[in-house]
Amino acid sequence: MNPTPVWLLVLSICAGVWSVPIDRNGDNQETKEEVPEENVDTGLYYDRYLREVIEVLETDPHFREKLQTANTEDIKNGRLSKELDLVGHHVRTRLDELKRQEVSRLRMLLKAKLDSTNTQSLQMDHSSLLKQFEHLDPHNQNTFEAKDLELLITTATKDLENYDAERHEEFKRYEMLKEHERREYLKGLDQEKREKEEKRMQELKEKHHQHPKVNAPGSVAQLREVWEETDGLDPKEFNPKTFFKLHGIEALFTKELEKVYDAKNEEDDMTEMEEERLRMREHVMKNVDANQDRLVSLEEFLKSTEKKEFSNPREWETLETKPAYTEEELQQFEVELRDKEEELKRKAENLRQQQDLLKERGKALEAQRRDYQQAVLEMSQRKEQQAADGQPPAGPNGELQFQPEAPKVEDKEVKAPAELQGEAPNHLPAEPPQNLPIHT
Repeated sequence: MNPTPVWLLVLSICAGVWSVPIDRNGDNQETKEEVPEENVDTGLYYDRYLREVIEVLETDPHFREKLQTANTEDIKNGRLSKELDLVGHHVRTRLDELKRQEVSRLRMLLKAKLDSTNTQSLQMDHSSLLKQFEHLDPHNQNTFEAKDLELLITTATKDLENYDAERHEEFKRYEMLKEHERREYLKGLDQEKREKEEKRMQELKEKHHQHPKVNAPGSVAQLREVWEETDGLDPKEFNPKTFFKLHGIEALFTKELEKVYDAKNEEDDMTEMEEERLRMREHVMKNVDANQDRLVSLEEFLKSTEKKEFSNPREWETLETKPAYTEEELQQFEVELRDKEEELKRKAENLRQQQDLLKERGKALEAQRRDYQQAVLEMSQRKEQQAADGQPPAGPNGELQFQPEAPKVEDKEVKAPAELQGEAPNHLPAEPPQNLPIHT
């Protein structure tokens, strides 16, 4: 018997989505362990981080062994996280890397959120902002510790408790938006086209309703149908215990849903199919999961077959028989839509005005730039012209600039002898006498 993958077991305890491996080797076999659907999406914004952490833990033999022997409460309340101190070094190293990657991703989310709300913060305190995320320890952003595993599992369990209710509300809004758009589309048509389109839509709706009977999930009628048509087994040998070993709950849902929905058909909405699947799952868990631990054991399954609802169930009411909203709720939804549209229009108008203002400022700056370039060009041209005409240079405002002329060197040389002889500067020096007698 292959052990249940660790990450699947933990995710299943959190999400409560189970199936059982198919094994057709006969009746003389041990009860198969409950295994969740591998492709189930928890819908959590940290779903990938959760999966990767548990996948890494699965590679450690010690942790895997502890998980196989742990009960549901040990996993839910985080007591299993204490075993993290005993896992191998390579596992801890990889977990450290995953946490650093997750912290980096959350920082990017925070930055994008702040940018979208035009929140400016020059000194952003990431540690404080990370406290809003409860699935990891924000005080230690570099290493994955036992507290991180405890927070991850307990937070996932808590978040998933309200997940189904949130899914139902999201689906209701989806249906109301679809109806609102349908009505708005018809309003835009003339009478002839509107009547033609309404007829076409009604025909598609009626076509969708024309499907085989849908058995109540988990009822004897559903199980027998699978036993005979899918497995090809003798109806006289039907045995709930053997059936439990062969099939998973999700497989039962899929067979019933295929009676109603086909992705190739225009009249079939795959979003509605997933809502129907969720309703079926809730129905089974309500009637089978006696201890409400979000698991279906063989004992619980066999006990549910003893109930009256198992043998004589009411026909399953599909979505088209139970509208997701009332007309009053639709009207309120449309009011909210109009309010949001008006708010978006106001924001768009504000952005347009800001854009126009920026354009005007841009034009003014461009005009100033051109004026400045023209002034620089004219100044340069004047200087060139003045240099060519021999005129003194002009100042920044066009005024002429004069500089004192430097004294000439020749004047100083001429004046020097007169000043040394003490004579008047205008007298010429006396000529030496000529032909004077020489006395010996």
